[in-house]
Amino acid sequence: MARKIGSRYTAHQILGRGSAGTVWLGEGPDGPVAVKLLREDLASDEELVGRFVQERTALLGLEHPHVVSVRDLVVDGNDLALVMDLVRGTDLRTRLERDRRLAPEAAVAIVADIAEGLAAAHAAGVVHRDVKPENVLLDMQGPLGPGGSHRALLTDFGIAKLIDTPKRTRATKIIGTPDYLAPEIVEGLPPRASVDIYALATVLYELLAGFTPFGGGHPGAVLRRHVTESVAPLPGIPDELWQLIVQCLAKAPASRLRASELAARLREQLPMLAGMPPLDVDEPDTEEEDEPTEAAPATSAPAAPSGRVRRGSVPLVPGAKPDSNRDTHTSMRVPAPDELAGGAHGTARVPRAAGTPRPGSARNRSVTRRRRITLGVAAVALVAAVGAGTWAATSGEDAPPQDTKNSTPATP
Repeated sequence: MARKIGSRYTAHQILGRGSAGTVWLGEGPDGPVAVKLLREDLASDEELVGRFVQERTALLGLEHPHVVSVRDLVVDGNDLALVMDLVRGTDLRTRLERDRRLAPEAAVAIVADIAEGLAAAHAAGVVHRDVKPENVLLDMQGPLGPGGSHRALLTDFGIAKLIDTPKRTRATKIIGTPDYLAPEIVEGLPPRASVDIYALATVLYELLAGFTPFGGGHPGAVLRRHVTESVAPLPGIPDELWQLIVQCLAKAPASRLRASELAARLREQLPMLAGMPPLDVDEPDTEEEDEPTEAAPATSAPAAPSGRVRRGSVPLVPGAKPDSNRDTHTSMRVPAPDELAGGAHGTARVPRAAGTPRPGSARNRSVTRRRRITLGVAAVALVAAVGAGTWAATSGEDAPPQDTKNSTPATP
């Protein structure tokens, strides 16, 4: 059923639902648009509405080929909506769910697009704060780029900042998606442009590997890894590309590249990635370290149908519908220093060649146990055989020699 959004727009069809609201296919004076209608409880928050109006100039002024432009902001009664350009295509998460991972050339081309969009936003003083595959749209109607990639655009600018009001989160809460949160956010520092670079490098790692570098298990364990662990090497990619990822995943924000630098360096990598197939690595197992801690809500992510622990996040609001049936945000207490230090220090869970169990994993322990049993049985058999041979040799040495020539037949 169609509904009016303000005086200029009509929403016709729901395209997706998210923790912050619902996205509609709409119609405006200049043609089709996408309308993100925020939840009613957000629209009734006077503080948020004021913040919404304050952000109007910054959001409306952000124009770039790799950014989904905001055309209008609507405040009308119980309706609080962002009217955006309509991108005819899909989001990057849907692409990942279909293909699991991308060829390096396509992955780098997509991330370079988003880096260029972020460079424009950062130059305008806008930090996205929630860069992840769900917020990357692929334009299926435009020409194909390197590796057959579609033009990528970053959407949902301003949503995380709008939701993150002092009243709602104060200084003791985290707003975001655990797998993509920079360590400084986990430690309670204010988000700056470098948090977007960290999140985008995480997205690039995920596009290449099929999983995020610090994700898996309970959100509290994910947050701890961001702060205490270094990224594990990803086999099969050129060293220069790997060094870019490592630099952008640095714990110190000042060590990361700026968005414009990252975009240029990624573009330079494209010729050497041409024709390279997707990587063939297995996702690390989720281990006992992922036990729930006080650093995160008691509700953990549900198991995926495949039996693996589902990657990522819990809803921002209990009962909220996830974007395109996916949870996208979490709001949790900032962990104390001793809680962050409680995890294993060193390298994060190590990716491995397909079919190879991770050291210390349940599967690896099972394989090791079977090997030990086999070796134990073999050892017992060897000891028995050696013992038997020794006994036989000893028995032969102890028996008195018989002189057949001087022997006398026994008397019957």
